[in-house]
Amino acid sequence: MVQRPIRLTAAAVLCAVLAACGGERTTKTKATLAQADLPTIGSSMGVLSTKEAKQLFGAKSDGSGQSPAPYGSYAKGCLAGGAQLPETGATWQAMRLSRNRNWGHPETIDYIRDLSAKVAQLPGWSGLYVGDISQPRGGPMLTGHASHQIGLDADIWLRPAENLQLSRKAREQLSSISLRRANGAYTNDKWTAQHHALLKAAASDPRVARIFIFPGAKVQMCNDEKGDRSWLRKIRPWYGHHYHFHVRLACPSGASGCVDQAAPPAGDGCADAQAWVNNILNPPPPNPDAPPPKPKRELVLADLPQQCASVLTAQ
Repeated sequence: MVQRPIRLTAAAVLCAVLAACGGERTTKTKATLAQADLPTIGSSMGVLSTKEAKQLFGAKSDGSGQSPAPYGSYAKGCLAGGAQLPETGATWQAMRLSRNRNWGHPETIDYIRDLSAKVAQLPGWSGLYVGDISQPRGGPMLTGHASHQIGLDADIWLRPAENLQLSRKAREQLSSISLRRANGAYTNDKWTAQHHALLKAAASDPRVARIFIFPGAKVQMCNDEKGDRSWLRKIRPWYGHHYHFHVRLACPSGASGCVDQAAPPAGDGCADAQAWVNNILNPPPPNPDAPPPKPKRELVLADLPQQCASVLTAQ
């Protein structure tokens, strides 16, 4: 699908930055913002840098009053009609509430509810501690993730949720646990059969496109699984991801503005994960002829789907 650039007048950009369309307050005056915060505006379009786009989406404290819809791709999009995961449920708690990132597409919220209920049946687990999902209207974040932009990504802590009565303060201070050893080549002594069961339950849901976790965990699950191995295809090795695992749902049915990631390669992916581990243990020598990495071009608002302008300004 071809995305057309967003055409914004200077007034429309100013309205979005001030959040005047949503009635939100700001400590800066219009004059100050017009002089200091707005980018150079052409005859018909204001081009916002990544920083300004992050500020626009990060400033929104609630979802838009639109029908739920993810627009764009996981790392270049936004979310209309986002739903908020309640801070506490029977089998989950949302963590780091100060970030206000417990928003997602309703399909994601339902998935977390369903998974947490299954996990609550595991020994030592009362449910899940849920990390970042998305901002209220998705989009680029002020800090952290490049993805999580369309409400279909969620981080699940690897720490067993033993206490679901944590205060807001405790949720800011409590940390998850790392399960890796040797820079992610192996799991450590905190890895349990319950973690295997948790990841298997998470990946077995048909709504899931893939799950990211450190390479040693994938290899451990490949070695331990004695039954159905089809779910292992969705478990993908990735850097970090040893305090939490990252769930990515496929675009919901009928979400025409949503761009799915290519499906994982055929097979269980265990040989690929082992190759990651081998490279951790015996890093290949650097290629002296490799060109220097190109600096990453910053996103501008026009890079996002055109619907994202209305998501920002909607009530």
